[in-house]
Amino acid sequence: MYELILLVAFAAVAYRAYTIDETETEDLPHKISTRVGRLWDVVHQGMRENRLVRAEKALLAILKIDEKNAAAYNRLGILYAKQKEYKDAIDCFEIACSIEPSPSSLHNLGLIYYETENYERSVTAFEEALKLDDTMAARHIALAKALEYMGHDKLMVTHLEKAVEMEPTKESYKLLINGYRKISEPEKADMLEDKLSKLITSSSTKKRFRVQRAKRVVI
Repeated sequence: MYELILLVAFAAVAYRAYTIDETETEDLPHKISTRVGRLWDVVHQGMRENRLVRAEKALLAILKIDEKNAAAYNRLGILYAKQKEYKDAIDCFEIACSIEPSPSSLHNLGLIYYETENYERSVTAFEEALKLDDTMAARHIALAKALEYMGHDKLMVTHLEKAVEMEPTKESYKLLINGYRKISEPEKADMLEDKLSKLITSSSTKKRFRVQRAKRVVI
């Protein structure tokens, strides 16, 4: 009888222990998620305040928890690029791209290759980024600049034309004007230059008009 009581008591303790362990296991993903979230807060704050060592430590801590966190590798690459540690930046962006290719990580990889004068790989990375998202003028401009260094002037102009179509800014117009002149199409360059001149004049007139109206309201 005494042995039976001990057996029942042991079984009850064992069941309680099992139940507690199971609850803690179920709560583990939430705890990890909370910790990772806090570490990301440290990363963002460190980047804003230029406390790069603190941000780096937080990113490395995230990667210890989740070694396949592409966003953390991408952010770490940006951090290393800021410090001109280009080899480490390239490693981080390449890992990020291998885990989860994104327009951002591929574009960043292209920028670092461009910075280190590896234009062929830069072009490849920019092209891959555009395959995933071709809606940003900045991506077309970046690719155009890399193509220019490789002597692909006509393809450069094609991407500059797309950039102007998406964002007709003073800077994109000037790049395209220079591109037209480089491929010996002065007529297109002159037409675009005239259009740019009219846009600048129109913009200046609107600014003066807004200032005059504001003055009248104040008086």
